[in-house]
Amino acid sequence: MKLFNSLGPNPHTVRMFAAEKGIDLPLQEIDVIGGEHRRPPYSTLNPMMQTPAFEADDGQIIVELTAICEYLEELHPNPPLIGATPGERAETRMWVRRLDLNIIEGRSRAGRATMGRAFYIDKIKLLSVEAAEELRAVVEDRIVWLDGQVAGKTWICGDRFSLADIMLYCFMAFGAPESGNNLPAGTPNLAAWFDRVKARPSAVA
Repeated sequence: MKLFNSLGPNPHTVRMFAAEKGIDLPLQEIDVIGGEHRRPPYSTLNPMMQTPAFEADDGQIIVELTAICEYLEELHPNPPLIGATPGERAETRMWVRRLDLNIIEGRSRAGRATMGRAFYIDKIKLLSVEAAEELRAVVEDRIVWLDGQVAGKTWICGDRFSLADIMLYCFMAFGAPESGNNLPAGTPNLAAWFDRVKARPSAVA
């Protein structure tokens, strides 16, 4: 097994997931700042030109962080981070989809079009700055909604720590001040949740 690793929340999610399971993943670093992911041999390996990518022992290449984590869960079911029963797996996947569609994808697109605009402008299609700011406001509204949903819970899926927690944490931690997070004001439940995730040893993977 090998993980093609780089700076960013997507590879961090896979590393943290593996660390929670006690999997020692060999890493091959990809220099995304230098554009290594956008040229061969990596761009041949992953035509989406994104990180991470995962090479299985049989040589299969798997990309997209949720697919990689699903694969690792199949190989190493304990501790279960997607779920031990059909109901638990469905609940985790429901939250992963909600987070991805409503928060993570929008936040990433808005960030690339604003703070990251100078880096991305000649590489990918971007939203206008105005549209990105509007999208950022939509995402913040969804984060406030999520804050209400996690009230009284330890983790996003209640008392089960899962891929949903790992994924959201890695995206909210990326680029944040060392002592803080990227959560909007007025989200005390998520702020407390963030601190609980950050305290886990796997968070530094």
